[in-house]
Amino acid sequence: MAKDLFRLDGKTALVTGSSRGIGLALAKGLAQYGADVAISSRHEEELAQAKKEIETETGRKVWTFVVDMLETAKLDSFFQKVVETTGGVDILLNNAGINAQHPAEEFPYEVWQNIIGTNLNAVFVLSQAFCRHRKQVGKGGKIVNTGSLMSHMTRPKNPPYAASKGGILMLTKALGAEWAKYGITVNAIGPGFLKTKMTRHVSSDETFNKWMLARTPMNRWGEPEELVGAAVFLSSDASSFVTGQIVYVDGGILALL
Repeated sequence: MAKDLFRLDGKTALVTGSSRGIGLALAKGLAQYGADVAISSRHEEELAQAKKEIETETGRKVWTFVVDMLETAKLDSFFQKVVETTGGVDILLNNAGINAQHPAEEFPYEVWQNIIGTNLNAVFVLSQAFCRHRKQVGKGGKIVNTGSLMSHMTRPKNPPYAASKGGILMLTKALGAEWAKYGITVNAIGPGFLKTKMTRHVSSDETFNKWMLARTPMNRWGEPEELVGAAVFLSSDASSFVTGQIVYVDGGILALL
């Protein structure tokens, strides 16, 4: 019985930013626990490859959608298309995100807007669409957001990323508290330093790598697949009394002074 709490059979999950890296690992992980998955990205060819990987490894249904999270005015119709195509969305995993680095005093405002738009605004708009959908079908649901260590701390040259991920933390709390009455739980995962395409430039930097390893009690980089356990927990009945929380998967960084 306890094992069944983590199963996602009969559920459909929408995972954004899921053609590669963390998003692909999460989509694949949810499928391995029984969910059918809708995956989205700006990159059609990468989506096709991701679909093939997930179907081959899990045998679950996979749908692909090309969408740009910056086009917030189109996100409601995008979500409706996902619902019409899949028959309904039980789990929304808001993972799409971008980053850029510049000194704060020189940070281009257009880049600031793009990061906030993708990492925070799109999460709110899609979460609204999900909530309306779940209210319409008369059932609860699960929202899982991808936060960051920068939901709690920051580093130089990352003001919009830190602002967006700090916003994810508080948005998760706000929506979790407000939508509990609908049976919708809203939680987040806070990844530590993981080896992905987005972090390749810093993982290959000897100075940064030395600092990061010394800062991390587990003394290593994490892998995207190590987020799957938290994602499955927060997407399943195992977390039925958990909402408004962020689960950090960081190798112990935030536990260390």
